[in-house]
Amino acid sequence: MDGSAAAGLPGWEMGAYLCLTVGSHLYSFYEVHRVSQKYEGEIDRNFGLEQGTLFWGLKKDPLDFEWSYWVEWGRERILWLLAGHLLVSQMCRLFTEKYKPWCLMVYGMAACWFLLGIKGFAVILLYAAISFAVAQFQISLLTWMCSLVLLSTLHIPAVEEAKRKWYDTENEYYLLLFTVSVRCLFYTSFSLEYCWHEPAQKSSHSFLWMLAYVFYYPLFHNGPLMNFDEFSKQMRKQEAFSLKTNVGILIVGIIRIFFWWCLAELMIHLMYIHAICSSSPPLEAVSYWALGFSSGHF
Repeated sequence: MDGSAAAGLPGWEMGAYLCLTVGSHLYSFYEVHRVSQKYEGEIDRNFGLEQGTLFWGLKKDPLDFEWSYWVEWGRERILWLLAGHLLVSQMCRLFTEKYKPWCLMVYGMAACWFLLGIKGFAVILLYAAISFAVAQFQISLLTWMCSLVLLSTLHIPAVEEAKRKWYDTENEYYLLLFTVSVRCLFYTSFSLEYCWHEPAQKSSHSFLWMLAYVFYYPLFHNGPLMNFDEFSKQMRKQEAFSLKTNVGILIVGIIRIFFWWCLAELMIHLMYIHAICSSSPPLEAVSYWALGFSSGHF
């Protein structure tokens, strides 16, 4: 077989997997929705379903802590910081394309400092420095062990208690936990790629580039994960500034985010999965499909 040829699954097999995946998800959604409607009165009495504002006439699950948490943070601060990142990025493209990675790195650090405070910022910076130092040994197993040890420090009772005292509210403390957990994936990715690359390729894997990668704000709190090589490639690519193209990309991005946000909101209006998991009678009545959905997606 020609090594240059891309190996892939046959089209019929890909189609079969797609149908099975979509079909199983849709049937799971239906099962959860059916149970939610059947026990809506009992769930409302026990937990107090909230009246929805986006979808008139529908009530939503009040126990979806994570979704409510990120919506609140996004509305109050994160969306504004993302808008600031976009502004800095476009200004760099206009005036200082060469220094764009470092300008965005400084902005990401400032945003981190603003949200998590100097101590939260110092924790992320310290963890990144430790991971980079361990990566110098160029042993992948050692890098993995270092990342696991750093991540495990979040669950040491004495450390937890100390970090809680840094903040006035539990929400701020949880934001630190979520952010450090996601940053762990990024500095682990950088360090592993440093271990795998040849010496000639390591010049682009400096500590400064690691900081630009770790503090890149659009991926800061929730990802998604992007490996360092792809990040570096995109940041080094220089393109001519086009207002029409940038506005088009911005509009498409806003529409995409709004669509997924509306879909997530609709799901917690139609499926009270968190309330079901917190109440014995509905939980005992759910089918294996609904139970599998609740354990796999929430």
